[in-house]
Amino acid sequence: MLQIAALVNSIVIGLELFLAWGFTQSRVIRNILTLLYGSSLGILIPFVTAVGMGALAVYFLEYWQQHFLLNRTNLWVLVLCVFLGLVLKSFLPIPPFLASLSEAALIGVTVGIFWKGRPYWR
Repeated sequence: MLQIAALVNSIVIGLELFLAWGFTQSRVIRNILTLLYGSSLGILIPFVTAVGMGALAVYFLEYWQQHFLLNRTNLWVLVLCVFLGLVLKSFLPIPPFLASLSEAALIGVTVGIFWKGRPYWR
């Protein structure tokens, strides 16, 4: 589960690095990010990203970890692992364009994992 959480957080870190590079190098990306974060959508972007991280983590877990039965306990452990990755990511000097360590991120990751992992609630 830690490997899957590391993979999901690495994907988000890669996207944030691309956005940070694009913000400094490209006027188009700078204008798009300014427009998105300057509007009312700027509040929802971190939450939606966290939901996507949770759903992506369950997708990878379904794809690579087919040798054991998924259940509620495993999903909660996955929430903990993905959030632990966000804690470690907060120590990196990367601007948090998409996901950061916050209460909204914890709620979003939990919603994403349990939304995608609905068949495994039993």
